Order: sequence, then C-alpha cells, then structure tokens
Amino acid sequence: MKTCARIIAVVKENALLVLTLVGVALGIGLGFAVRETNPSDTALMWLGLPGQLYLRLLKMMIVPLIVTSVISGTASLEPRANGKISVVAFTFVFLTNLLGAVLGVLTFLAFKPGNTSGRILQQVASISHPIKTSDILADLLRNIIPDNLFEATFRQTQTSYVETTIVNLTGNMTNTQWVKEVGKSDGPNLLGLIFACTLLGIAAASVKGRGKPLIDFFEAATQTVIAIIRWFLWTTPIGVLSLILVAVAGLSDVAVIFSDLGIFIAAVTVALVVQQLVVMPLVLFGLTRRNPYAHMLGISRPWIIAFASASTAVAIPEMLYACEVKLSTDRRIARFVIPFSVTVSANGSAVFIACSCLFISNFSGNFPSIDIVFTTGVLSTVASLAIPSVPSASIVSIVMILTSLNIPAEAVALLLAVDFFLDRVRTTSSVVSHTMCAVVTYHMCKNSLTPLDDENDLADVELQVVPEEGKLLSQEVDANV
Repeated sequence: MKTCARIIAVVKENALLVLTLVGVALGIGLGFAVRETNPSDTALMWLGLPGQLYLRLLKMMIVPLIVTSVISGTASLEPRANGKISVVAFTFVFLTNLLGAVLGVLTFLAFKPGNTSGRILQQVASISHPIKTSDILADLLRNIIPDNLFEATFRQTQTSYVETTIVNLTGNMTNTQWVKEVGKSDGPNLLGLIFACTLLGIAAASVKGRGKPLIDFFEAATQTVIAIIRWFLWTTPIGVLSLILVAVAGLSDVAVIFSDLGIFIAAVTVALVVQQLVVMPLVLFGLTRRNPYAHMLGISRPWIIAFASASTAVAIPEMLYACEVKLSTDRRIARFVIPFSVTVSANGSAVFIACSCLFISNFSGNFPSIDIVFTTGVLSTVASLAIPSVPSASIVSIVMILTSLNIPAEAVALLLAVDFFLDRVRTTSSVVSHTMCAVVTYHMCKNSLTPLDDENDLADVELQVVPEEGKLLSQEVDANV
C-alpha cells in the first residue's frame, strides 16, 4: 500500500509538468497547421487570448509576491547575514553575466555568423533615438531608490529622447535636435521595491519583539500569495499551448528567416545550451559539490514556464517552490535571492547581446577587431545588469552598444525576425542561473543563519505543496508526530 501511495504521489506531483510538455508539443504542431491557413489578425488574437489571460493571472501576483517574500525573508535573517547574502548574490550575478558575455564572444569567433550573408531585410527597426550606456546606468541607480514607493509598483524611471524643433526667428531657420528627458515608463520598478522591502525587513528584525507582528503578517501574506499562484499554475498547459501556437502561426516566412539567419540562430542556441548544460553546472559543482543535473531536474517546471512565457518574472513562484522544496534551500535566502536575481541577472541575455553585436558588425561588412570584441564583452556584461523593462529589451541594449561602437544599427531588424525563439531560449538560461544563485548563496551563507522555527517550517511546507500532494503530506506529518 505504501509503495502504491508513493507511486500515485509521484504521478500527481509531476502531472503539471507532463501536461505542460503536452501543451508545448500541441502548440508547435497546431501552430504550423494554423499557419498554413493564413490566419487573420483577429483569429490570431482569439487563439492567443488564453495565453494572454494566463500571463495576466501570474503577473497580477508578481508585485505582491516580491513585496511579501522579500520582507519576510530579510526579516528572518540576522543583520550580518543580510549583508553577506547580498554580497554573495551580487558577486555570483556579476560573474555569471560576465561568463555569459565571454561565451557569446567565443561563440561568434567559432561560428563567424554573417560572413556569407549579403542581404539586409527591408524591414527597418523603429527606434527613435538610441539610449546611451550612461543613461541606462543612471536609470539603474535612480530605480534603486524610488521617489514614490507606491508609484514603484507600476512605473519606473526611464530616460528618453524627445525630438524638438527650434526656430531661429532672426534667420527664419528651423533646427531639429534630440532633447534628453528623465521620465517614467509603465512596468513595476522591481529593483526599487526589493531595496525598500529589504530595508523594511531589516528594520522589523532590528526592533526584535516589537516587529514580530509585522513579520508574522508578511509571513502569512507570503504563504497566501503562494497558495493563490499555485492555483493559477494549473492553467499552465492551456496558456503554454496558446502562447506557442500563436508565436508559430504568426511567422511570415519560416524558410527565408532560417536560411538567412541559420548560422546565427545555431550559434546563439549552441552557446545557450552549453551555458545551461556545461558552464553553469561546472560553476555549481565547483562551488557547492552538488550534482548539477539533479538541480536541473528539480527546476524543470519553472524552466518550461519561462520558455513558454519568455519571462523569468512569471516563473518566480515556481522557482521559489523548486528552491525551497526540491532543492532544500532555506526559504529566507530563496525569497530574497530569487527576486533579486530576476531583477539584475540576465546571463542568457548577455550571451545573446554579445553575439548579436558582433554578428551585426560582421554582417555590415566589418569583421570586428580585437578592441571591438573586448569592448562588446564589457558593455554586454554591464547592459545585462540593467536591461530596460520594455518589449524586446535586449534589442534596445544591442542598439545602445552598436551606437557606442559606431556600428550601423539598421540591421537590428534581422534580430527582430528570430527574437521570438531566441528570447525564450535565453530566458531559460536565466532561470538556471537564478536558481543556482539561490543554492550557491545558501551554501556560502548557511553557517550565518539562525535555525528556523519548526512550526514555521511545517506551515511553509503544507502551504507550498501542490493541491494533490497536500493530503498525502499531511498524513505523513501526522504519522511522524
């Protein structure tokens, strides 16, 4: 009986994963079938609506999850541990982003994409004015310290350039120039929220007993938000099917896209696969001596969700569950490191940005020199720490780097044709990095942590399991008691 019960428990535990894989397969197959019918924009809109609703359900809870989890996580830590965890996490993020940029450069040098191409797509990238490196770094610092905490939940600071016309009255002449403005853009300022919530959590812990009611409130709020999100996650198979179906069905000319950009697609894909299956596992094993491929199996669900949605933020709930339950990472560290990594870590994008910049330089007829290669690697590392929160954000960073290097940016339109696929692959690389960052940080800082209260631990586990597992797990806990 016990064996049968455990088999049933394993099947139920992986039911969502299996159904999601089925959704991926059906989405690809149905996407190519629907594409043959030349669907209208209205048809694609309705086919993609379930996927959009799925993303909206998850995005609706991202800000509450980050706010509650960061406050409860940091409040449970000692002040000394908070500082150490922050340093270890940021060091890991920076070094893995640097490794990603180096891997992107090496992949370009190995494949040399752009040598045989002689055409540029007629499509022109619609970019009004390229954002400079200094602008992105300044926005990063401004967003760390928001001027309005409530506004930070839905808007963030972003520099833009506005075209203005100046009339010279004496000479009856007009002159057009770009004027820099520091304004706001839609999208939550996650970095500012994490900074503010970290301060609030540390302050609550510093007042000891007087801060306990506040800590208990955010702890309960965290568990409530996680429970709601886990209900939403059971719509993942339908959402994944819809998102992938529309992405494939909306392709204009698959043959032209992949014949012109085949080498570049192969280069970036190989680099991202090597990053996920070789480089990052070696980093994890070297730092923790843990089996990296067992780690990969443990994060299969957030990996698939990230691939389907092309967003690491959407996969935050599953990453937290994988770290806390599958990978046995202290929940206090996981709830701080995962949101922090999602905000500043993008090693998959670092690979894509570095390889793309060198590819466009080569495609434009100028094989990059040593100084261009070195500068591209450095700028890609920095840009991956501060990718702006806009659609095709990596494309914006690529234009910024190309402008800094005086390389024509018109060929960026080539990347827009294949970004639907490469965006998903590089997002999965970031998921691998985020979860490994949590595991490495826990390994480095576990001796600085105070023991968790057993009662709180039990409450966490009961609320974080999937609904079907709850009854079985409760029975096992009762038996142990």
